[in-house]
Amino acid sequence: MERKNILNLIIIITFAVLLIGLLNLDILQGSKFRKLSDSNSIRLISQSGARGNILDRNGEIIVGSKISYDVMILPEEPSHVGYLLSRISHILKIELGQLKAALKKNFISSSVPVVIASNIDLKKAILLGEYRAEEPSIIITPKPLRNYPHGSLAAHVVGYVNQIDRWRLTKLEDYGYKTKDIVGFGGVEEKYDYYLRQEEGGQSVEVNHRGQFMRVLGFQAPTNGRDIQLTLDLKIQKIVEDSMAGRKGSAILMDPQDGQILALASYPNFNPAVFVNNRSSLIAGLINNPDAPLINRSISSSYPPASVFKMIVASAALELKKIDTSTSFLCQGSTMVGARKYSCWDTHGRQNIFQAVAHSCDIFFYRTGLLAGAQNIHDYALKLGLGKNVGFELPYETSGFIPSPLWRKLNKFQSWFDGDTANLAIGQGDCLVTPLQATNMMAVFANGGFLTSPYIVRAVGGLDFSTKKKKLIPVKFKQSTFNTIISGLRKVVSDPEGTGNALSSLPVKVAGKTGTAQVARKATHAWFLGFFPFDKPKFVICIFLEHGGPGHTASVVAKQIIAEMDKQGLI
Repeated sequence: MERKNILNLIIIITFAVLLIGLLNLDILQGSKFRKLSDSNSIRLISQSGARGNILDRNGEIIVGSKISYDVMILPEEPSHVGYLLSRISHILKIELGQLKAALKKNFISSSVPVVIASNIDLKKAILLGEYRAEEPSIIITPKPLRNYPHGSLAAHVVGYVNQIDRWRLTKLEDYGYKTKDIVGFGGVEEKYDYYLRQEEGGQSVEVNHRGQFMRVLGFQAPTNGRDIQLTLDLKIQKIVEDSMAGRKGSAILMDPQDGQILALASYPNFNPAVFVNNRSSLIAGLINNPDAPLINRSISSSYPPASVFKMIVASAALELKKIDTSTSFLCQGSTMVGARKYSCWDTHGRQNIFQAVAHSCDIFFYRTGLLAGAQNIHDYALKLGLGKNVGFELPYETSGFIPSPLWRKLNKFQSWFDGDTANLAIGQGDCLVTPLQATNMMAVFANGGFLTSPYIVRAVGGLDFSTKKKKLIPVKFKQSTFNTIISGLRKVVSDPEGTGNALSSLPVKVAGKTGTAQVARKATHAWFLGFFPFDKPKFVICIFLEHGGPGHTASVVAKQIIAEMDKQGLI
């Protein structure tokens, strides 16, 4: 019993000591500690610079920035936060629940400013600024946002920006990237994010124990990102996109002399502003769209090249002396390869190489392909830049694929037959190319024998990058081979029965090749590859229409583009 009384006495004495200590802290020394608290509370408020602009070759802004405003509060007094949010809701006309949700989502600690509203326009920022005199714990900071003065124009080239995801953060955190950073996704925004990226600045402020603003202690100005100038010509880009509207596919214009991309479009496209405004329903619609509008079909998708591949077959056969300009084959609409009948799309009669290219005669190329041999066709395709990445700057380029007997044996453990060679000779079977690869292949014939390295970035921060990109690799064909192929390409347009004759009425001479790619159980793909002006080529054009019908359809789109370029004095 005595032990219990002693224990109770100890507990009472302990509580008495604690109570006296608390009274001492609150009453006797409270003023002292409040002064220390008032004088030692410092908060850092970050302020973002603007990402660099993306410009076309003439300095016109494709992607820029506009000023918006973020609203933050210092939530150190929980009892006051509810009232504060209610007042802000009334002034900004934003649902109170939305502000509370933002506070909960962005809250880090009671001593760190919390963003409760973003993308506030200037008018609302001014209204809230007037109330801030009464409530200094409200902080309004300018925030540059991506701006797209031309809407969806060149969307696949420039890409878009969004909050960094976990995958990118894992790769980039060692380079100073952190959670909630805004980074590039796709296109130039992603590939050149390091250069476009701004550096944060901000101010250090003193606040009292209630989180109320007292004074600014220091300020460091943010640093804007570097501008990037592209090789694109926005006037040509707009013509191309207007001509492709409502279709699915790709369109490219390139300078064949050095590989500058003058226009590059992929359809369907998207408006990058959707991601800036964080329109979740629209973003979900883009991601879940079966037509995949976020994919850059010019570089990230590969397709059977069909008859545009015949230039390679003809080149291989001419170089290997398997055929010459006097060689001809009779087209009666079909031919036997082994035990199987292979058809042509028409009955052409006897065809030499010039006629076969102009009329896209499959029979001629079945026979020519068998003479050249599948492995040689494969090897010549690689010489002309197919089956491998062209080394383009934009991310997610695919390499396409050129099959060969050796590949079939090593990967499928199967034999290669003459029928496979016949299919390869007309660009079918397992053969796949990207529109950019096809464009680069045509450039070899337009520039007289050089494989270019296509590029789209001209300068970064005023520093010329193009000199590093102008790589020309000689394609060592005989001049007679080039002359023969080029003559055939011109006849595609000039011959009244040429598959590209739709372009013959243009005021500028065009050479080219159509292609109609067979697709299992679906409509055919349409190709047109060409260059112009014929006598002194300045442009290579590639039109690819996914499930767009026969190649003639693509040639009509090419005609529209070239006609409008001529009308605007751009040729």
